[in-house]
Amino acid sequence: MSGKRAGDRQRQKFRPTYLLLAIGITASLVAWGYLVYAAIDFGATARQDGEAAAWGFLALAAIGAVACLFLAFMLIVRLSRALGLTHTPEPRPKRDPTTPKGGRRAAR
Repeated sequence: MSGKRAGDRQRQKFRPTYLLLAIGITASLVAWGYLVYAAIDFGATARQDGEAAAWGFLALAAIGAVACLFLAFMLIVRLSRALGLTHTPEPRPKRDPTTPKGGRRAAR
């Protein structure tokens, strides 16, 4: 390459953190899909046959699916912050303890 800025570019380095986050997101979404499918199947079995065990498995699969989807969302947020797409919110300024909750100082 030639020109003024030919050497200014830095080569992107491989970052295993990005790969691990992507694998975690994929795994949790696949597990979520499987648990939703299993919950539907257990629900159909519970309604047709009236088995009490199927209702329990339905509840476990539903709770597991919620947990997997929550995990996927949390990993997506961490990946977006690692890539620089989003940033952490600014902390709120501390409230002066002498100021009442309404925000105005009491008249003296």
